[in-house]
Amino acid sequence: MSFPFFSNYQFADPWWLLLLLLVPLLAWLRGRRGAAPTLAFPMVSLMSGLGRPTRSRRGGFVPNLLHLSLICGIIALARPQKLITHEEVKSEGIAICVAVDVSLSMLIEDYYAGTRNINRLVAAKRVLKDFIEGRPGDRIGIVAFAGAPYTPCPPTLDHDWILKNMDRIQTGVIEAGTAIGSGIAAAARRLDKQEAKSKVLVLITDGASNSGKLSPADAARYAATLGIKIYTIGVGTPGYHLIPMPNGGNINSFRDEFDEESLKQIAEIGGGTFFKAQDAATLKQVFESINKMEKTQIDRRIIVHTDDLFLIFIIAAAICILLYSIWKVTLARLAPITV
Repeated sequence: MSFPFFSNYQFADPWWLLLLLLVPLLAWLRGRRGAAPTLAFPMVSLMSGLGRPTRSRRGGFVPNLLHLSLICGIIALARPQKLITHEEVKSEGIAICVAVDVSLSMLIEDYYAGTRNINRLVAAKRVLKDFIEGRPGDRIGIVAFAGAPYTPCPPTLDHDWILKNMDRIQTGVIEAGTAIGSGIAAAARRLDKQEAKSKVLVLITDGASNSGKLSPADAARYAATLGIKIYTIGVGTPGYHLIPMPNGGNINSFRDEFDEESLKQIAEIGGGTFFKAQDAATLKQVFESINKMEKTQIDRRIIVHTDDLFLIFIIAAAICILLYSIWKVTLARLAPITV
């Protein structure tokens, strides 16, 4: 039985509370007017002013301490308890590694954030942040690649650390080029070291592989033998673009078509899906789709412990009786009757 307004408390043996119904009756019986006391004395006139009716007063705090002690004792019998609950979460997370293209073409500003142009890498990192925040139970890592791969964020459950280190994913850190095969292989090696029920590799690139010793298809087969599922995302819009350079200049990009067939083949080998995202909204939808397809199993269990509080009421009852006893032999000036 729970308290009406306190969900964290309950009575283990609530039927004892029925005894509380007797307390008003006892208070009424104790408060009835008694007969006037009499004394056999030869000179009754001398004692006429001493006799007065006896009354056990219902009013007043001190005389009612016995009633209060009785109430505390009954509550103690009902065993009040405090409920201590906590949630136990068991998560069978997925190991995810995102391979991000950081070649110079990822600086092309053909995406929009509101009315402002942003480059492909910035758009990818923004959506990637939302993706990471939405998967708290998964171990996530990031591999960046251009002409060769590097690992700015090794797989970890510390997602706050990843989000704080997203700036390490940038162009110009490694040699120029687009080594998609090397990027896939590096991400697969990272995932192979993780213990998880399933492993997922997400490849984000805007072009065709033009460097590296390992072909994208061979890298995908290597990842597949490790039980890794691969999703590929082609970002950007086709056509001729200017690539803004850090020194303020621009260079022409002559890559007017994506190697969609290669990205589709990689996804097919890896048992995943190929997505094409030519704007920021579509890129966000792509990650939302991957998020829905790769569900993490989370088991939640509510564990309840109880903390008995009856001792508090026993102590309160004892204090009330003690105070009443002190009052009775002092302020009330009632002497014990001897026979």
